[in-house]
Amino acid sequence: MNYNETIIRVRYGETDQMGVVYHGNYAVYFEVGRTEWLREFGLSYSGMEADGIMLPVVSLSINYKNSARYDDVLKVKTTLKKMPTASIEFEYELRNESNVLLATGNTILAFIDVKRNRPTRCPKYLLDKLRNYSL
Repeated sequence: MNYNETIIRVRYGETDQMGVVYHGNYAVYFEVGRTEWLREFGLSYSGMEADGIMLPVVSLSINYKNSARYDDVLKVKTTLKKMPTASIEFEYELRNESNVLLATGNTILAFIDVKRNRPTRCPKYLLDKLRNYSL
């Protein structure tokens, strides 16, 4: 499988007075999808940090199509765009229970060596796990 799908239910605190999801929460939904994508490969942010690798977001774009609302069940589809080098790029689709497209997005994260506080190549253990990944 070349993507991960994660289910999220919209909580009341994520919405405005009209029950519409605040736009900044879409980035959080994408982060949940990305975190679950990593877990599918047996990886976690905390494990990578323990290995001295940080993954800060260096680029984020979101295209809003329709509104998510309080208590909606959302599906975040997270796809690796290309094999990682010194950065890793993901694309996202966010849909509701009726399969209506709510938003699309893209993030680029840089691999940072904590000791040197400098960009570094993607760790070999991640590349090894992605060896059979179909793009």
